[in-house]
Amino acid sequence: MESLGEKLRKARENLGLSYEDVYRDTNISIRYLEALEKEEFSQFPGEPYLLGFLRNYGEYLGLNAQELLSQYRSMKLQEQPVPIEQLLKNPEPSHHWPMIGVGLLVLALVAGGVLGWFFLIKGPSGTTENAPPRKATEYTLTGGILKKRLYPGDSLLVTIAKDTYKVELLTIDEQVHLSTASGEVVVNLGQEIGIDLNNDGTKDLQIYVEDLVKNKPERGTALRFEYRALTQEETQNLGTNPASPGNTAAAQPAETVVSGSEMGGTGGTPGASAIGPNILSSPNPYPFTLQVTFKGSCLFRWEADRKERNEQYFQKADILNIQAQNGIRLWISNATAAKLQVIGGGKTVDVEIGNPGEVVVTDIKWIKDDEGRYRLVPVRLD
Repeated sequence: MESLGEKLRKARENLGLSYEDVYRDTNISIRYLEALEKEEFSQFPGEPYLLGFLRNYGEYLGLNAQELLSQYRSMKLQEQPVPIEQLLKNPEPSHHWPMIGVGLLVLALVAGGVLGWFFLIKGPSGTTENAPPRKATEYTLTGGILKKRLYPGDSLLVTIAKDTYKVELLTIDEQVHLSTASGEVVVNLGQEIGIDLNNDGTKDLQIYVEDLVKNKPERGTALRFEYRALTQEETQNLGTNPASPGNTAAAQPAETVVSGSEMGGTGGTPGASAIGPNILSSPNPYPFTLQVTFKGSCLFRWEADRKERNEQYFQKADILNIQAQNGIRLWISNATAAKLQVIGGGKTVDVEIGNPGEVVVTDIKWIKDDEGRYRLVPVRLD
């Protein structure tokens, strides 16, 4: 019988899909896709995650999800050890041992099992050896953008001119704690900061937190690093406090920030849209994350920062995270089939965009008001 992982791998290859293609369409991490195909189920944080990813991956590949789940459960049953009472059962009832003999045998087996377990998990020095600790990874960046999932102890080496500077991930609680040449830096989910590594008055490295699970450092954090020196004017706009929302973005392209007097949205018709209440407010725009939690089945389409358009049919309990620098355009077949939350600047804000059963097209973007401040708002397009 074809194994579960082999079935998934063949289906993906028959469709001509790479892991990157599947990740882009399903938002399932490449690490988990590989684990499913290699049947390395210990890679998952829990069985509910494993079953959910297996179901979604199978449906995406056009396989029968229920058959895949049944095959997985059968595998788990086969891996369970035979109960000890079955091992001790005498196949010939006419020749019973005396009860004391059975008792001694059971006692010997239990004692042997305990001693075997003890010596198995003990090293030569007598200390407990669990799974070997993860070795810290060191990455390098000499220019451009680097996206990686880092774990405590991992570090990034940034080369500026002839000097190299180290940025190390210290820990993850409700925020990300980094050690830099300028001291410790704390960053929130959905926040971007600029760091002056060589103390020359310019922000050399931009760090953006794309994903983290609060208080679970073993899950790591997805970080985006961009190495480029900002101008003096941009540096002044970023301010001196790396934890403040006003200091979280590099210079924004002028065409992507819309004046409060412009009601047409990004590409909309003037006068054919309506600006909703403020979601976030800041002297300068900064990156944010839109988290979409689906409460029912619906078709959902999105486009971040006027880049590639994505479309997918989601089911109840599915979750989608979208990162953007300037704005996101959404199309949804049922406005209340999904819960929307914006995460940025250390805040999480609920967003409502329409009524039950309503087909909605909405921009969530930064606009500039008459006082020169930036507001992140929903802009309804008709």
